[in-house]
Amino acid sequence: MLRLPVVSRIGRLLARFAAAEHGNIAVIFAIALVPVLSFVGAAVDYSRAVQARSAMQAALDSAALMLSKDLSSGTITTSQISTKAQAYFNAVFTGNNTLPTVSVAASYTAATSMGSTIQITGSGTYTTSFMKIAGFPTLDIGASSTSAWGLVRMRVAMVLDNTGSMAQDGKMSAMQTAAKNLVDQLSALAKTNGDVYISIVPFAKDVNVGASNYNQSWVDFSDWDAANGSWSCTSGSNNNCNNWKWTPANHNTWTGCVVDRDQDYDTKNTTPTAGNVSTLFPAEQYSYCNTGSSSYLQPIMALSYDWTSLKNRIDAMKPTGNTNQGIGLAWGWMTLSTGDPMNAPAKDTNYTYKDAIVLLSDGLNTQNRWYSNASQIDARQKKLCDNAKAANITIYTVQVNTGSDPTSSVLQYCASGTDKFYLVTSADQTVSVFKDIGTSLSKLRVAR
Repeated sequence: MLRLPVVSRIGRLLARFAAAEHGNIAVIFAIALVPVLSFVGAAVDYSRAVQARSAMQAALDSAALMLSKDLSSGTITTSQISTKAQAYFNAVFTGNNTLPTVSVAASYTAATSMGSTIQITGSGTYTTSFMKIAGFPTLDIGASSTSAWGLVRMRVAMVLDNTGSMAQDGKMSAMQTAAKNLVDQLSALAKTNGDVYISIVPFAKDVNVGASNYNQSWVDFSDWDAANGSWSCTSGSNNNCNNWKWTPANHNTWTGCVVDRDQDYDTKNTTPTAGNVSTLFPAEQYSYCNTGSSSYLQPIMALSYDWTSLKNRIDAMKPTGNTNQGIGLAWGWMTLSTGDPMNAPAKDTNYTYKDAIVLLSDGLNTQNRWYSNASQIDARQKKLCDNAKAANITIYTVQVNTGSDPTSSVLQYCASGTDKFYLVTSADQTVSVFKDIGTSLSKLRVAR
């Protein structure tokens, strides 16, 4: 008798609960809250773990590179590899807060037909903050890096702004110091002659290819002949001449400068051929290429591992003339190319080669063979950069902007990546930037 009213009351309560919309939302929210928080927490833990792994990878890359240099130079013995690997890693690892302990192991393979290699692996355990609720208290994190040497060689063209504005704010001397330091940094990677080659390309409006090349077939003297020479009277007297004759000057009086090649060869590294005048390099009697000039534009120095001569050429540079980054870049590429005019040494098929250009300029383009408008000059340069990068040339660009110039869009465009464009706002930053570039060039030898 008493049970029916009780059952009836319970039924009525359940009916009212089912009809309560606000109650349903609260219940659903409470039920969904746990997986939602789990997903958010998992994302936080995953993001932290990824950052830790990236830091681990960067430290392993650096450690592998430093170990390869030590091993190739004989600085350490094979018995020291593991200890050195851990020490190098600990010195540069930035993820200590997330991974307080990382175990590093190293494996060395002595010279074989594939060259010498050092492989470093790292492993650590990340303690989760949120995922442990779902039963995952830790995440294992690992990465590895391999550095190979003996079969990887490097060729670098340094294309350096020698224009008049480089005389301001200590820019020229800072660039010279930075460039010489880069020679030292890269030369230290070479175990044998030919492992590393460097060329130097000073540029202004023109480049100086050397007056001693006046007999070379790749120089076009057509315009030069029309502008340099003398008139003589062939009939009558000078005061009453019936026939004047123009005689071009002897080509051995040429001062060594050339302007941009005909379009579109100005954007390519096509080997010049006498049968196609557009592929030749037009001579110009540019005043700053005269050895008697106080602001003599230094000649290009072809690929070399004569480190002292390279640094001497850098020391001799002086600021002069207007800015034409494109011609400097074009000749930087030419120095990396076999055949005329720079005749880079043939590449040994037993080796892998990494080719790069480091271009530094302190301003915007102001003058080339055809234009005095920056946008038109930049358009030619962008085509050139596209072609060079398509040929697997890695391009680093540096803008030394100590004034109020806008950031150079063409230098940003020409860089092989956003991490390969550097904006320098004070001349004294140039040295550290070139050091970073040297480190990046060294890491071209690191394979993951």
